[in-house]
Amino acid sequence: MTNREWHLVSRPVGWPKPEDFALVETEVPTPGEGQVLVRNEYLSVDPYMRGRMSAAKSYAEPYRLGKAMLGGAVGEVVASRADGIAVGDHVLHYLGWREYAAVDAATAVAVDPAAAPLSAYLGVLGMTGLTAYAGLLRTASFQEGDAVFVSGAAGAVGSQVGQIARLKGASRVIGSAGSDEKVELLVDEYGFDAAFNYKSGPVREQLRAAAPDGIDVYFDNVGGEHLEAAIGALNLHGRIAICGMISGYNATEPAPGPRNLARLIQTRGRIEGFLVGDHGDLQPQFVQEVGPWVASGRLKYRETVVEGIGNTLEAFLGVLRGDNTGKMIVKL
Repeated sequence: MTNREWHLVSRPVGWPKPEDFALVETEVPTPGEGQVLVRNEYLSVDPYMRGRMSAAKSYAEPYRLGKAMLGGAVGEVVASRADGIAVGDHVLHYLGWREYAAVDAATAVAVDPAAAPLSAYLGVLGMTGLTAYAGLLRTASFQEGDAVFVSGAAGAVGSQVGQIARLKGASRVIGSAGSDEKVELLVDEYGFDAAFNYKSGPVREQLRAAAPDGIDVYFDNVGGEHLEAAIGALNLHGRIAICGMISGYNATEPAPGPRNLARLIQTRGRIEGFLVGDHGDLQPQFVQEVGPWVASGRLKYRETVVEGIGNTLEAFLGVLRGDNTGKMIVKL
């Protein structure tokens, strides 16, 4: 058997280009003692991966040139040299961007395909779901009655943030997205009170119209114009959780900062960045609370599924362009 995996061969400058990557054929790895061999069935591609393609110091180690890239994946164990994990089990791990992976059993998380679709463990019940939960409830200190604004609200994280806020008793939930179709989805399916297409006009004006009484919480996936508009709309003691700033991920020059930071003095507002990896202690609580919402249909989710290992790069670029609705998944 052969294995195909994606390698980073040069570090992108600006938007990643196909020539920065290579789909390489290798031998299927042999698991060592304490490892399992996983045949990946679903791969995750996420905006944070763009940062790992740079050599700049960051919170995650850069991808190594000429080596397989990393990312979330879920698949079936086809060989095991580890106690407690048997052939036929399914596990979540972080050796994605490839068809087969030899995974240290200590880092693999067992998942149940009977409890939820396997792809859900990469999204609504996985890292993106926990990101939404931790960022809203812990970092942004959400309280019942808060008015919440979410950018990138039709994405995997943003859509879950808005729905959790609604289920937890938000007074108003507003979202921004990049198309009229996504705006309609936010209101009609996810239950947002208002939404707008940020491409249709200045974010500041559209946010003021959608939230005339201001906002208490802003969950930022975009940065740039959205962040400045949110600061302008912030109520007294408002909180901003910085999850991502996708608008600047491919910029070749530093993005200008918000011009109205002084307003935080007036509002006694707070801006705080966070990483989901710092909030693993919330995982049991997250699954206990969100799992039943998903099972009952009270919390809805969408996936954009791309077929085939050969299309993984295009799926990733699609995330950066905003092509996806909900979680972008690659099915092998």
